[in-house]
Amino acid sequence: MTHATVGEPVEAHSGIPGQGKDQMSNRLSPGTSVPSRVGVLGGGRMGAGIAHGFALAGATVVVVERDGQSAEAARERVESSLAKSLERGGFDGNLDELTGRLNVSTDYGSFAGCALVVEAVPEDMELKVSALTAVEAQLGEDAWLASNTSSLSVTALAGTLQRPERFCGLHFFNPVPASLLVEVVLAKDTSAELAVLARQWVDALGKTPVVVNDTPGFASSRLGVAIALEAIRMVQEGVACAEDIDAAMVLGYKFPVGPLRLTDIVGLDVRLGIAEYLHSTLGERFCPPQLLTKMVARGELGRKTGKGFYDWND
Repeated sequence: MTHATVGEPVEAHSGIPGQGKDQMSNRLSPGTSVPSRVGVLGGGRMGAGIAHGFALAGATVVVVERDGQSAEAARERVESSLAKSLERGGFDGNLDELTGRLNVSTDYGSFAGCALVVEAVPEDMELKVSALTAVEAQLGEDAWLASNTSSLSVTALAGTLQRPERFCGLHFFNPVPASLLVEVVLAKDTSAELAVLARQWVDALGKTPVVVNDTPGFASSRLGVAIALEAIRMVQEGVACAEDIDAAMVLGYKFPVGPLRLTDIVGLDVRLGIAEYLHSTLGERFCPPQLLTKMVARGELGRKTGKGFYDWND
């Protein structure tokens, strides 16, 4: 397959003040830019949020999903998110122009010509390896590739690629439009050029880059899961109810949301998967509590199923 030449960067839009809105922010320095054509593999909540951010920053965005139904759902997520941003005053622009730069497909070949592709498929090592190698096969030699993994080894993922020096982790946080943080995860072979560019891309999205070397759980997931697992153990042991444990952290330590409510938002199955991985790599301190395992087995996954540590049906 012949690959199109990777496009030049485009200047990022600015002027979205305040937290809680889309963080394209007034933090942008002159010349901050994102690639002109960016791909996102996976159009679920995270992938759609990533696509939203790059579209607002001025890029043409290509989202690839596994089938036609999923692709149309991804389009609806991104377009709805952009419309809500416009309603909130999150950007000064034309919605039709923005959505006109959004392309949704089921064909990996649609990534040809992208300067950057961000993989955002579920947190499964085999799935990510399969997805990343398939994407890399469609890219030009001058393209960059990143994974949105929240805990898996970026170095191990890079080891399956033909050009590991052009790969890093870009760990976005949910909900992507309102979040202020992206972890830039450097694998063993990540080039110095990519390390610089990744920070610039995050700046161009109006977010703060936190650069970490590849290690299980990175910085945020490792600390966040440790706190969440201990909170779950406290419920299991009858120390206090979920509401009171969360209130202690919100009121006493200024957490924006308690660890148990956040676990419901993230998904108990996601928490369990990360905990099991960290348990296998970092030892007993990350052993999942029995309560978490039992709740996942019962299908009590948090907000997405209507029940977790809280009742979300009201």
